[in-house]
Amino acid sequence: MKEIPEVPLSKFIKHSLEILKNPLPFHNTNFEEKGDVFKLNVGFNTKIYFCRDAALAQYVLQKNQKNYVKSKIQTEDLVKYVGEGLLTSEGEKWKKQRKMMQPAFHKKQLENLLSGMQDTIVSEFENIKPDKTIDVFPILNNLAFQTVVKSLFTKAAKTKDMERLQFITEANQRMLVRELRQPYLGWWFKISGTLDKYLNLSKEARTILKRIVEERKASGKRYDDLLDMLLETKYDDGKGMTEEQLIDEILIIFTAGHETTSNALTFTFQLLAKHPEWQDKIYKEWLDLGGDDSDLMTRVSSSKVCQQVLEESMRLYPPAYFIDRVNVEADRFNDMVFEPGCNLLFSVYEIHRHPKLWDQPKVFMPERFTQGSRPFSSQYFPFGAGPRKCIGNNFAMFEMIIAVTELISKFKIDAEFEDIDITPLITLKPKNAMLKFEKRN
Repeated sequence: MKEIPEVPLSKFIKHSLEILKNPLPFHNTNFEEKGDVFKLNVGFNTKIYFCRDAALAQYVLQKNQKNYVKSKIQTEDLVKYVGEGLLTSEGEKWKKQRKMMQPAFHKKQLENLLSGMQDTIVSEFENIKPDKTIDVFPILNNLAFQTVVKSLFTKAAKTKDMERLQFITEANQRMLVRELRQPYLGWWFKISGTLDKYLNLSKEARTILKRIVEERKASGKRYDDLLDMLLETKYDDGKGMTEEQLIDEILIIFTAGHETTSNALTFTFQLLAKHPEWQDKIYKEWLDLGGDDSDLMTRVSSSKVCQQVLEESMRLYPPAYFIDRVNVEADRFNDMVFEPGCNLLFSVYEIHRHPKLWDQPKVFMPERFTQGSRPFSSQYFPFGAGPRKCIGNNFAMFEMIIAVTELISKFKIDAEFEDIDITPLITLKPKNAMLKFEKRN
């Protein structure tokens, strides 16, 4: 059997400050030196197995997924901030929640939300000032957050509450990143009161959401939004979710739903700014589908060029750039053996750029997705894979197609940056996305 190469603790400590800022170059160096799987000694008798082997990822996430659970990063570390919802739960609880919530995210149900999505997106794009260089990320971050808010609550949520929820969501993510990248400071975060400060923010978020849910129940009104759908879903025994469980799920939707979308949209517009020929193709497709008079469902299902661009953008810059799993029982894959309890971290970023899997892997080539993403299902994981594939993938794609087509129909985009910079946190975030927008005639 193959001995999996190890990166020593001394090398991890030596590069710890670089890793805190951006761990991806450190991982890439190790992949290039050690191969597609290596183990990293991070101290406290803990080793993490870093993988960019697409076949191993498919095996773990799909073929033998029953032997793998999420790591404590999600089932413990993230839980303390957002609760035990669909993203962070395991076992029977996860199965029960997934089965119950799946219908709410079906394409037919999401069709009811499209016009609200469009209204929110058009409204947010009014904040774009033509012919001025701006960092587009704050606008798109707010757009994605407001789209989730309106899809969940229609007009029931107060602006002040939503601004507070947005602040808490982003502050807690930054704190979690500090905990994960500086595990040796865990004791300090506790005794200094730093951790309690952020946990109190989570309690505040839950209080806000509880009030919104109670007001909705008391009103007796129907809005056909996601909150109505979640309130009406039933388990097999005919009972609905408890209020605590409902709030857990809403917090997960906020955390996972807006962050990844705003990142993906920002990278997409940066790539389009660098490749204006694809702006022209999207604009032509929008016109061919009827422009502003097009039926929204027809647009999101027929904008093939736009979808190719989005797929390629998420290949190069996958918002969920790592997927973690732990094996319950000992397992063997090819010539590698994993004892029970191994922490496996799959680098989606590296798999999506692997030179043996992709033609010109670092080049923006949306035409590679002419037949959609299905031909690449064994090596392309922007929404994960297997039973735990993101439940909101259709919601995200619908939202992003509307956002891209709406913006390209109104503006031409120019790049005011040299290279696309990234900030890897819990998700892969853009940095210095400076663009200039010119109104179309």
